[in-house]
Amino acid sequence: MKSKLEEIYASLLEEIGENPEREGLIKTPHRAAEAMRFVTRGYRMNLEDIVNGAIFKADSDDMVIVRGIEFFSMCEHHLFPFFGHANIAYIPDGRIIGLSKLARITEMFARRLQVQERLTVQIAEAVQEILKPKGVGVVLQAKHLCMMARGVEKKSSDMVTSHVLGVFRTDRSTRMEFMNLLDLKEA
Repeated sequence: MKSKLEEIYASLLEEIGENPEREGLIKTPHRAAEAMRFVTRGYRMNLEDIVNGAIFKADSDDMVIVRGIEFFSMCEHHLFPFFGHANIAYIPDGRIIGLSKLARITEMFARRLQVQERLTVQIAEAVQEILKPKGVGVVLQAKHLCMMARGVEKKSSDMVTSHVLGVFRTDRSTRMEFMNLLDLKEA
């Protein structure tokens, strides 16, 4: 029995002029439904489960940065992929988080239908919520297929977004230190 999502993909194939019963497409609605469930799995994740208690006492209040966290998301406007790297920094206020948890937080929000601007804010606010650090900075750099493969078709362009909280917002030198340490490269 086909799932509702499989039926939708079969209808989509018909709408674009294809025959979902032809040899190469018979299993496509099933595969496409599974792929969509996979790339949107962030809807079935939550912050508490991801962090899973991996918050530890901090011995320092020096800036912590994780650069180059790969992510993949889907543009909510066209259902086209966008992908790139997230850079997350925070200044501990007595607590640090397990390194992999920042990547998992990024993954949770990226694996939803998104716009990059909101994704950037969601990551920063989640880190702020769970750690309550002195400040958080998040910079995302991504390539968007909705701009590369359709519309203006600009294949070399990328988008950079940032969101800063706490001392990253109020102290220009802290923000500049973070930005200087990023050394952004092509997404």
